Amino acid sequence: MTFACETPRPGAAALFALGLQEKLPTLRTTRLILRAPRVTDFEVYAEIACSERGKHLGGPLSREDAWADFAQMTSTWLLHGHGIWTIGHQGAIAGFVLLGFEPGDMEPELGFVLTAEAEGNGLATEAADAARTHAFETLGWNTLVSYIDPANIRSQATARRLGAVPEGMQGDARVWRYHRGGHMA
Repeated sequence: MTFACETPRPGAAALFALGLQEKLPTLRTTRLILRAPRVTDFEVYAEIACSERGKHLGGPLSREDAWADFAQMTSTWLLHGHGIWTIGHQGAIAGFVLLGFEPGDMEPELGFVLTAEAEGNGLATEAADAARTHAFETLGWNTLVSYIDPANIRSQATARRLGAVPEGMQGDARVWRYHRGGHMA
């Protein structure tokens, strides 16, 4: 079931939203564009979060809970000046990367999730590296963490490639720490 909140609205409000989106930083890499999230991106987010792929996001989530999660991560742009980016690759959405604080986070998080089709090509590493660089060079942060389910071998490998080191557990998640000046392995 699609909810009314998922449908773009025409008119002045849509133009206002577009103006806000244009103010958010766009990050470009060799293969990717990390851009502001749009309401139309939610369909891809829901496909990830509401499926078995969503197990590492606390799911699979209901569509309603996925909307709340997506909206919360998008709203942090207004509240904190950082948030979720949509990862664009070859004209499609490859997934999402986040700099933010989610409920329960004790410090800034670098999060990443891809579609099944985008996995296995180094896109998560490329997107997360761009976001991490933005956090350190533009936002002036000195450290970031990723909270990764110990069963999520792919995300642990991405964190390791980005130079993160495991630091113990927070709840059910292993904490992976990135330091300013850390290098990709």
